[in-house]
Amino acid sequence: MFDEALNRLESLGEGAAAILPGLLVGIVVFALGLLLVRGIRAGVTRAASLREASAGSALVLGRIASGVATMVLFLISASIAFPSVSAADLFNLLGIGGVAIGFAFRDVLQNLLAGVLILLTRPFRIGDQIRHGEQEGTVEDIWVRATVLRTYDNRRILIPNASLFTDKIEVITAYEKRRLQFALTIGNGDSIGEAREVIVQALRGTPGVLADPPPEALVTGLGSSGVDMVARFWIDPPRRREAVDALDKTVESVKQALTDAGIDLPFPTSQVLWHDQTEEADGDRSRQREGWPAGRAGGTRPRWMILRQGKDTASTPEAQR
Repeated sequence: MFDEALNRLESLGEGAAAILPGLLVGIVVFALGLLLVRGIRAGVTRAASLREASAGSALVLGRIASGVATMVLFLISASIAFPSVSAADLFNLLGIGGVAIGFAFRDVLQNLLAGVLILLTRPFRIGDQIRHGEQEGTVEDIWVRATVLRTYDNRRILIPNASLFTDKIEVITAYEKRRLQFALTIGNGDSIGEAREVIVQALRGTPGVLADPPPEALVTGLGSSGVDMVARFWIDPPRRREAVDALDKTVESVKQALTDAGIDLPFPTSQVLWHDQTEEADGDRSRQREGWPAGRAGGTRPRWMILRQGKDTASTPEAQR
Protein backbone atom coordinates (compact mmCIF):
# COMPACT_ATOMS: atom_id res chain seq x y z
CA MET A 1 0.00 0.00 0.00
CA PHE A 2 2.86 2.33 0.83
CA ASP A 3 4.41 1.64 -2.55
CA GLU A 4 1.14 2.40 -4.30
CA ALA A 5 0.81 5.76 -2.53
CA LEU A 6 4.41 6.58 -3.37
CA ASN A 7 3.85 5.78 -7.01
CA ARG A 8 0.78 8.00 -7.06
CA LEU A 9 2.72 10.89 -5.53
CA GLU A 10 5.47 10.41 -8.08
CA SER A 11 2.94 10.53 -10.92
CA LEU A 12 1.40 13.67 -9.47
CA GLY A 13 4.82 15.26 -9.20
CA GLU A 14 5.66 14.37 -12.75
CA GLY A 15 2.32 15.86 -13.90
CA ALA A 16 2.92 19.03 -11.89
CA ALA A 17 6.44 19.28 -13.30
CA ALA A 18 5.03 18.96 -16.79
CA ILE A 19 2.36 21.61 -16.15
CA LEU A 20 4.55 24.03 -14.20
CA PRO A 21 6.46 25.60 -17.14
CA GLY A 22 3.31 26.37 -19.06
CA LEU A 23 1.61 27.62 -15.90
CA LEU A 24 4.49 29.98 -15.16
CA VAL A 25 4.47 31.25 -18.73
CA GLY A 26 0.70 31.79 -18.54
CA ILE A 27 1.07 33.74 -15.27
CA VAL A 28 3.81 35.90 -16.74
CA VAL A 29 1.74 36.59 -19.85
CA PHE A 30 -1.28 37.48 -17.70
CA ALA A 31 0.81 39.81 -15.49
CA LEU A 32 2.32 41.59 -18.49
CA GLY A 33 -1.07 41.75 -20.12
CA LEU A 34 -2.52 43.54 -17.10
CA LEU A 35 -0.14 46.42 -17.81
CA LEU A 36 -1.50 46.53 -21.34
CA VAL A 37 -5.08 46.47 -19.99
CA ARG A 38 -4.32 49.47 -17.79
CA GLY A 39 -3.01 51.30 -20.82
CA ILE A 40 -6.15 50.43 -22.79
CA ARG A 41 -8.34 51.69 -19.95
CA ALA A 42 -6.43 54.97 -19.71
CA GLY A 43 -6.51 55.44 -23.50
CA VAL A 44 -10.27 54.83 -23.78
CA THR A 45 -10.94 57.17 -20.85
CA ARG A 46 -8.79 59.86 -22.43
CA ALA A 47 -10.42 59.44 -25.84
CA ALA A 48 -13.90 59.70 -24.30
CA SER A 49 -12.89 62.86 -22.43
CA LEU A 50 -11.67 64.43 -25.67
CA ARG A 51 -15.10 63.74 -27.20
CA GLU A 52 -16.65 65.99 -24.54
CA ALA A 53 -18.10 63.14 -22.48
CA SER A 54 -18.55 63.67 -18.76
CA ALA A 55 -15.91 62.40 -16.32
CA GLY A 56 -18.24 59.66 -15.10
CA SER A 57 -19.12 58.54 -18.62
CA ALA A 58 -15.47 58.45 -19.67
CA LEU A 59 -14.62 56.41 -16.57
CA VAL A 60 -17.39 53.92 -17.31
CA LEU A 61 -16.23 53.46 -20.90
CA GLY A 62 -12.70 52.87 -19.63
CA ARG A 63 -13.92 50.22 -17.21
CA ILE A 64 -15.89 48.46 -19.94
CA ALA A 65 -12.87 48.41 -22.25
CA SER A 66 -10.60 47.12 -19.48
CA GLY A 67 -13.11 44.39 -18.57
CA VAL A 68 -13.30 43.13 -22.14
CA ALA A 69 -9.50 43.24 -22.50
CA THR A 70 -9.04 41.39 -19.20
CA MET A 71 -11.41 38.63 -20.31
CA VAL A 72 -9.54 38.16 -23.59
CA LEU A 73 -6.23 38.15 -21.73
CA PHE A 74 -7.49 35.50 -19.32
CA LEU A 75 -8.53 33.23 -22.17
CA ILE A 76 -5.13 33.58 -23.84
CA SER A 77 -3.24 32.94 -20.58
CA ALA A 78 -5.41 29.90 -19.77
CA SER A 79 -4.74 28.35 -23.17
CA ILE A 80 -0.98 28.82 -22.60
CA ALA A 81 -1.02 27.47 -19.05
CA PHE A 82 -3.19 24.45 -19.90
CA PRO A 83 -2.39 23.32 -23.45
CA SER A 84 -4.93 20.50 -23.25
CA VAL A 85 -7.72 23.09 -22.97
CA SER A 86 -8.08 24.89 -26.28
CA ALA A 87 -9.20 28.46 -26.70
CA ALA A 88 -12.24 27.21 -28.63
CA ASP A 89 -13.43 25.29 -25.55
CA LEU A 90 -13.06 28.39 -23.40
CA PHE A 91 -14.95 30.54 -25.90
CA ASN A 92 -17.72 27.95 -26.08
CA LEU A 93 -18.00 27.95 -22.31
CA LEU A 94 -18.01 31.73 -22.31
CA GLY A 95 -20.71 31.75 -24.98
CA ILE A 96 -23.00 29.46 -22.98
CA GLY A 97 -22.51 31.59 -19.88
CA GLY A 98 -23.10 34.75 -21.89
CA VAL A 99 -26.42 33.45 -23.20
CA ALA A 100 -27.57 32.59 -19.68
CA ILE A 101 -26.52 36.00 -18.37
CA GLY A 102 -28.16 37.69 -21.34
CA PHE A 103 -31.52 36.08 -20.62
CA ALA A 104 -31.29 36.90 -16.92
CA PHE A 105 -30.26 40.54 -17.37
CA ARG A 106 -31.76 41.34 -20.76
CA ASP A 107 -33.09 44.80 -19.87
CA VAL A 108 -29.92 45.77 -18.00
CA LEU A 109 -27.68 44.72 -20.89
CA GLN A 110 -29.97 46.47 -23.38
CA ASN A 111 -29.67 49.75 -21.48
CA LEU A 112 -25.93 49.18 -21.08
CA LEU A 113 -25.38 48.73 -24.82
CA ALA A 114 -27.65 51.68 -25.63
CA GLY A 115 -25.72 53.84 -23.15
CA VAL A 116 -22.41 52.95 -24.77
CA LEU A 117 -23.79 53.73 -28.24
CA ILE A 118 -25.18 57.07 -27.03
CA LEU A 119 -21.79 57.97 -25.58
CA LEU A 120 -20.09 57.05 -28.85
CA THR A 121 -22.54 58.49 -31.39
CA ARG A 122 -23.50 61.54 -29.27
CA PRO A 123 -27.02 62.29 -30.57
CA PHE A 124 -27.09 64.84 -27.74
CA ARG A 125 -24.57 66.11 -25.24
CA ILE A 126 -24.50 67.05 -21.59
CA GLY A 127 -26.06 70.50 -21.27
CA ASP A 128 -28.43 70.05 -24.24
CA GLN A 129 -32.14 70.51 -23.75
CA ILE A 130 -34.15 67.60 -25.13
CA ARG A 131 -37.77 66.43 -25.27
CA HIS A 132 -38.68 62.75 -24.99
CA GLY A 133 -42.40 62.10 -24.99
CA GLU A 134 -43.91 64.29 -22.28
CA GLN A 135 -40.56 64.87 -20.56
CA GLU A 136 -38.44 67.92 -21.37
CA GLY A 137 -35.39 69.35 -19.66
CA THR A 138 -31.61 69.72 -19.58
CA VAL A 139 -29.28 66.71 -19.81
CA GLU A 140 -27.20 66.66 -16.62
CA ASP A 141 -25.34 63.38 -17.11
CA ILE A 142 -25.30 60.27 -19.29
CA TRP A 143 -24.87 57.07 -17.32
CA VAL A 144 -24.41 53.63 -18.78
CA ARG A 145 -27.90 52.58 -17.65
CA ALA A 146 -29.87 55.83 -17.89
CA THR A 147 -29.69 59.51 -18.81
CA VAL A 148 -30.24 62.12 -16.10
CA LEU A 149 -32.67 64.87 -17.13
CA ARG A 150 -33.30 68.01 -15.08
CA THR A 151 -36.69 69.56 -15.79
CA TYR A 152 -37.35 73.29 -15.91
CA ASP A 153 -39.16 73.14 -12.56
CA ASN A 154 -36.06 71.56 -10.94
CA ARG A 155 -36.99 67.88 -10.92
CA ARG A 156 -34.66 64.99 -11.77
CA ILE A 157 -35.86 62.34 -14.21
CA LEU A 158 -33.97 59.16 -15.14
CA ILE A 159 -34.77 57.92 -18.65
CA PRO A 160 -33.54 54.43 -19.66
CA ASN A 161 -30.97 54.64 -22.42
CA ALA A 162 -32.69 51.96 -24.49
CA SER A 163 -35.78 54.16 -24.68
CA LEU A 164 -33.74 57.18 -25.75
CA PHE A 165 -31.83 55.20 -28.36
CA THR A 166 -34.87 53.58 -30.01
CA ASP A 167 -37.63 56.21 -29.56
CA LYS A 168 -37.94 59.64 -31.12
CA ILE A 169 -36.27 62.49 -29.23
CA GLU A 170 -36.16 66.20 -29.97
CA VAL A 171 -32.87 68.00 -29.33
CA ILE A 172 -34.00 71.58 -28.77
CA THR A 173 -30.51 73.08 -28.53
CA ALA A 174 -28.93 71.14 -31.41
CA TYR A 175 -28.42 74.33 -33.44
CA GLU A 176 -27.39 77.84 -32.48
CA LYS A 177 -30.56 79.58 -33.69
CA ARG A 178 -34.20 78.80 -33.04
CA ARG A 179 -37.37 80.07 -34.68
CA LEU A 180 -40.39 81.04 -32.57
CA GLN A 181 -43.87 82.13 -33.61
CA PHE A 182 -47.23 83.17 -32.24
CA ALA A 183 -50.66 83.56 -33.84
CA LEU A 184 -52.85 86.68 -33.96
CA THR A 185 -55.99 87.92 -35.71
CA ILE A 186 -56.68 91.35 -37.22
CA GLY A 187 -60.05 92.77 -38.24
CA ASN A 188 -61.58 92.11 -41.64
CA GLY A 189 -61.70 95.83 -42.33
CA ASP A 190 -57.99 96.41 -41.64
CA SER A 191 -55.27 96.48 -44.28
CA ILE A 192 -53.21 93.30 -44.34
CA GLY A 193 -50.20 95.10 -45.80
CA GLU A 194 -50.24 97.75 -43.11
CA ALA A 195 -50.64 95.16 -40.36
CA ARG A 196 -47.78 93.12 -41.79
CA GLU A 197 -45.47 96.15 -41.81
CA VAL A 198 -46.41 97.13 -38.24
CA ILE A 199 -45.79 93.58 -36.96
CA VAL A 200 -42.38 93.26 -38.66
CA GLN A 201 -41.23 96.66 -37.41
CA ALA A 202 -42.30 95.77 -33.87
CA LEU A 203 -40.40 92.49 -34.04
CA ARG A 204 -37.25 94.18 -35.33
CA GLY A 205 -37.31 96.61 -32.44
CA THR A 206 -37.68 93.92 -29.76
CA PRO A 207 -34.46 93.03 -27.85
CA GLY A 208 -33.30 89.47 -28.47
CA VAL A 209 -34.85 89.11 -31.94
CA LEU A 210 -32.25 88.44 -34.65
CA ALA A 211 -32.08 90.61 -37.76
CA ASP A 212 -30.84 87.65 -39.83
CA PRO A 213 -32.93 85.64 -40.60
CA PRO A 214 -35.37 88.56 -40.67
CA PRO A 215 -38.71 88.44 -38.83
CA GLU A 216 -41.86 88.01 -40.89
CA ALA A 217 -45.64 88.14 -40.65
CA LEU A 218 -47.67 85.69 -42.73
CA VAL A 219 -51.39 85.35 -43.43
CA THR A 220 -52.59 81.85 -42.58
CA GLY A 221 -56.30 82.12 -43.41
CA LEU A 222 -59.65 83.82 -42.89
CA GLY A 223 -60.95 83.05 -39.43
CA SER A 224 -64.39 83.36 -37.89
CA SER A 225 -63.61 86.78 -36.40
CA GLY A 226 -61.02 88.23 -38.81
CA VAL A 227 -57.83 87.58 -40.76
CA ASP A 228 -55.56 85.00 -39.09
CA MET A 229 -51.83 85.75 -39.15
CA VAL A 230 -48.66 84.36 -37.60
CA ALA A 231 -45.57 86.31 -36.49
CA ARG A 232 -42.22 84.51 -36.87
CA PHE A 233 -38.78 85.46 -35.59
CA TRP A 234 -35.42 83.90 -34.63
CA ILE A 235 -33.45 83.96 -31.36
CA ASP A 236 -29.96 83.00 -30.25
CA PRO A 237 -29.25 81.06 -27.99
CA PRO A 238 -32.14 78.63 -28.45
CA ARG A 239 -32.57 77.66 -24.80
CA ARG A 240 -35.89 77.51 -22.97
CA ARG A 241 -35.28 80.61 -20.82
CA GLU A 242 -34.45 82.79 -23.82
CA ALA A 243 -37.47 81.44 -25.75
CA VAL A 244 -39.90 82.31 -22.92
CA ASP A 245 -38.42 85.80 -22.51
CA ALA A 246 -38.48 86.45 -26.26
CA LEU A 247 -42.13 85.44 -26.59
CA ASP A 248 -43.08 87.63 -23.67
CA LYS A 249 -41.38 90.70 -25.15
CA THR A 250 -42.48 90.19 -28.76
CA VAL A 251 -46.16 89.59 -27.96
CA GLU A 252 -46.21 92.72 -25.82
CA SER A 253 -44.49 94.92 -28.43
CA VAL A 254 -46.60 93.63 -31.36
CA LYS A 255 -49.84 94.10 -29.46
CA GLN A 256 -48.90 97.66 -28.48
CA ALA A 257 -47.78 98.53 -32.02
CA LEU A 258 -51.04 97.26 -33.57
CA THR A 259 -53.10 99.17 -31.01
CA ASP A 260 -51.17 102.38 -31.65
CA ALA A 261 -51.67 101.94 -35.40
CA GLY A 262 -55.44 101.60 -34.97
CA ILE A 263 -55.51 98.01 -36.20
CA ASP A 264 -58.26 95.97 -34.62
CA LEU A 265 -57.57 92.78 -32.67
CA PRO A 266 -61.12 91.38 -32.66
CA PHE A 267 -62.61 88.97 -30.17
CA PRO A 268 -64.15 85.73 -31.47
CA THR A 269 -67.76 86.48 -32.41
CA SER A 270 -70.73 84.27 -33.25
CA GLN A 271 -74.10 84.98 -34.91
CA VAL A 272 -77.34 83.41 -33.65
CA LEU A 273 -80.40 83.34 -35.98
CA TRP A 274 -83.87 82.84 -34.51
CA HIS A 275 -86.47 81.49 -36.91
CA ASP A 276 -89.60 79.33 -37.07
CA GLN A 277 -88.76 75.81 -38.21
CA THR A 278 -92.38 74.59 -38.02
CA GLU A 279 -93.13 74.25 -41.71
CA GLU A 280 -95.59 72.50 -43.98
CA ALA A 281 -92.87 70.05 -44.99
CA ASP A 282 -92.32 68.77 -41.43
CA GLY A 283 -92.06 64.98 -41.48
CA ASP A 284 -91.45 64.84 -45.23
CA ARG A 285 -87.80 63.83 -45.54
CA SER A 286 -87.72 64.60 -49.26
CA ARG A 287 -88.83 68.23 -48.77
CA GLN A 288 -87.93 69.22 -45.22
CA ARG A 289 -84.96 71.59 -44.89
CA GLU A 290 -82.87 71.93 -41.75
CA GLY A 291 -80.75 75.00 -42.37
CA TRP A 292 -81.30 78.72 -42.56
CA PRO A 293 -81.92 80.73 -44.75
CA ALA A 294 -83.95 78.99 -47.43
CA GLY A 295 -82.07 80.48 -50.38
CA ARG A 296 -83.24 82.20 -53.56
CA ALA A 297 -85.69 79.47 -54.45
CA GLY A 298 -87.80 80.41 -51.48
CA GLY A 299 -88.27 76.97 -49.93
CA THR A 300 -91.32 75.80 -48.00
CA ARG A 301 -93.58 78.15 -46.09
CA PRO A 302 -93.81 78.27 -42.27
CA ARG A 303 -96.67 76.42 -40.59
CA TRP A 304 -98.27 79.61 -39.26
CA MET A 305 -98.60 80.96 -42.80
CA ILE A 306 -100.37 77.77 -43.95
CA LEU A 307 -102.78 77.94 -41.02
CA ARG A 308 -103.59 81.64 -41.61
CA GLN A 309 -104.23 81.02 -45.29
CA GLY A 310 -106.58 78.20 -44.36
CA LYS A 311 -108.60 80.46 -42.02
CA ASP A 312 -108.81 83.21 -44.61
CA THR A 313 -110.05 80.76 -47.22
CA ALA A 314 -112.70 79.38 -44.86
CA SER A 315 -114.07 82.87 -44.17
CA THR A 316 -114.68 83.77 -47.84
CA PRO A 317 -118.27 83.72 -49.23
CA GLU A 318 -117.34 81.02 -51.72
CA ALA A 319 -116.21 78.71 -48.94
CA GLN A 320 -119.37 79.38 -46.86
CA ARG A 321 -121.61 78.33 -49.67
